[in-house]
Amino acid sequence: MKKQIPNLLTLLNLVSGFISIILIMHGNLRLAVWFISVSLLLDFADGLAARLLNAYSDMGLQLDSLADIVSFGVAPGLLMYRLINSAGGADSIAGYLQYVPVLIPAFSAIRLARFNIDNARSDQFRGLPAPGNAFFIISLVFASEYGNSPLIKNLLGSRLILCSLTAIFSTLMITTIPMFSFKFRHLRFKGNELRIVFLGSCIILIAGAGFSSLPLIIILYIIVSIIMAIIS
Repeated sequence: MKKQIPNLLTLLNLVSGFISIILIMHGNLRLAVWFISVSLLLDFADGLAARLLNAYSDMGLQLDSLADIVSFGVAPGLLMYRLINSAGGADSIAGYLQYVPVLIPAFSAIRLARFNIDNARSDQFRGLPAPGNAFFIISLVFASEYGNSPLIKNLLGSRLILCSLTAIFSTLMITTIPMFSFKFRHLRFKGNELRIVFLGSCIILIAGAGFSSLPLIIILYIIVSIIMAIIS
């Protein structure tokens, strides 16, 4: 029975992602980002549960990717579509720009498929993980809705900027840039130093700057990953 716990968490991830899609379609972006956040937590939890319970399976691997494409591909892609269509500027090419978010589910699918066939599993990802890209997108909404950063509000008000960010972060998913993972093999500090220090720094950053700091976290993650890849 315990070997099904990770799969159950993965299914809950998918369900939460699907609910977020329904909410986005009805224009309730504020609640939708909370459900995508729940999917992110469940995605972390199912992997941790699989490692702690030694409950790995081929079915679990495939199920995880299928859930992720919904929660971290389709849902954030649709969310970005709504954000771009709600923004201003670039009216002459607005009809074309609204389709840029198709890169998010498309490149997420490539990213997840490549991960599934990669036999050289390690503590590093190749390219930005799909959940990381999803986190960046929902962080913009969180910072706008609950933060007090004029910069974020200006970003969300520009179609060109949103489309540029979409293209950049989608492309990062299919690059081979090494990025450290948050896969905790155990709950001890030794062996998890970078993960724990980074998470601690994020908590301090959020405590100091609130929701406005959320977009900075994923940018910091990318920068730290690149630095670690260079010095290692």
